[in-house]
Amino acid sequence: MNNQSKTDPIPGNILVVDDVPANLTLLAGMLKEKGHRVRPVPSGKLALNAVEREPPDLILLDITMPEMDGFEVCRKLKQDARFQDIPIIFISALSETLDKVKAFGSGGVDYVTKPFQFDEVEARVETHLKLHRYQSRLEDLVKEQVKEISDSQVSTIFALSKLSESRDKETGEHLERVQIYCKMLAEKLNEQEPYNSLITAVFIHNIFNSSPLHDIGKVAIPDSVLLKPGKLTPEEFEIMKTHSLVGAVTMEAVNDIYRNNAFITMGISIARSHHERWDGTGYPDGLKGEEIPLAARIMALADVYDALRSNRCYKEAMARDRSRDIIESGNGTQFDPVIVKAFLELEGKFDRVGREMGYV
Repeated sequence: MNNQSKTDPIPGNILVVDDVPANLTLLAGMLKEKGHRVRPVPSGKLALNAVEREPPDLILLDITMPEMDGFEVCRKLKQDARFQDIPIIFISALSETLDKVKAFGSGGVDYVTKPFQFDEVEARVETHLKLHRYQSRLEDLVKEQVKEISDSQVSTIFALSKLSESRDKETGEHLERVQIYCKMLAEKLNEQEPYNSLITAVFIHNIFNSSPLHDIGKVAIPDSVLLKPGKLTPEEFEIMKTHSLVGAVTMEAVNDIYRNNAFITMGISIARSHHERWDGTGYPDGLKGEEIPLAARIMALADVYDALRSNRCYKEAMARDRSRDIIESGNGTQFDPVIVKAFLELEGKFDRVGREMGYV
C-alpha cells in the first residue's frame, strides 16, 4: 500500500538555476528535504547544458544573472521541441508587473518574488509537477488512441490489398516484400542528396504502409486477363493498364472524406503512377523524370524487382544476377538513376529479404 499522503509533494527531478550560491544552497536543501532530486547550477549556460544532458521535470529559474539572463534561458528552451513542455517557475527579486509579464511571455508557467516563503515555493512546485504529469499522461493516452486508430486503418487497408492479391496464388508474400523494399530504399535515399530533404520519418512510415495499395485496382481486372499464362494481346494489355487508374480513383473517393490524409494521398500517387517511366514512356499519364511522384518512383523499382525474382503465371522467376542486371539496364530509362544507385548499394540486402520471404 502507498503510504504517501495526498498532501505530500510528488517527488521530482528539479533543476534550480541561480547565480547566488546562498540561494542555490537554500532552495536545494529545502527541496531535498521534501524528497525531490535537485540539481543546482549557477548560470544560464550551465542550465542549458544540464537540460541537454538530462531533461528535468521542472525548473526554478532566476532572472538576473550574468552573460545569459533567465528570460533568454527560458526562450531558448521553449524554442527546442525536446524541452518546450518542461514547466519553468521564475524566482526573482524583480517585482514589477512588466517583469512578470515578460517572464510569462518568454514561456514561464509561474512567478515567485524574492524574498520567498518556502511553503509557497513548495506548493507551486507540487502544483506544476502534478499538472505536468497529468498533461504528459493525457498526451500519451491521446497518442495511444491515435495509434490504435491508425493501426486499425492500416490493417484494414492491408487486408483489402491482400484480398485483391489473393486472386493470383503465385504472388506469395509480394505485398510484404515490396513494403520492406520501399522502406529500405527510402531510408537509403534519406542518407544522401538529392532526396534527403524530401524523405522524412513520416515519408518512410507512409510509404511502408501505403505501398500495398499499388495494385489494389486489379480487383477490376477480369481473371482471363489477370491470370493469363501467356503474353497479353494489345487489347488485353490496355485492359490490364486500367488497374492503375481504377486504384487511384477508388482511393480518391476515400480522400474526399478524409482530406489531407498523407497516407491516403501517397497511396493514390503510388497506385496511379507506379507504372510511369523515367523517360516518359510509361502509363497512365506519360509522366517524365521528377514529374513522377517520388514515392511512385521508389515503388516502381521495388515492384519490378520483386516481379523479376518471383514465379508468375506468365513466367518463371529470374536469378539474382539477371534481375539485378535488368534493373541496372533500366537506369535513366525506366527508373530514376538516383534510386537505381540506392538499389545497387542495397541489392545484397534485397536478395536476403527475398530469400527469407519466399524466393527459391
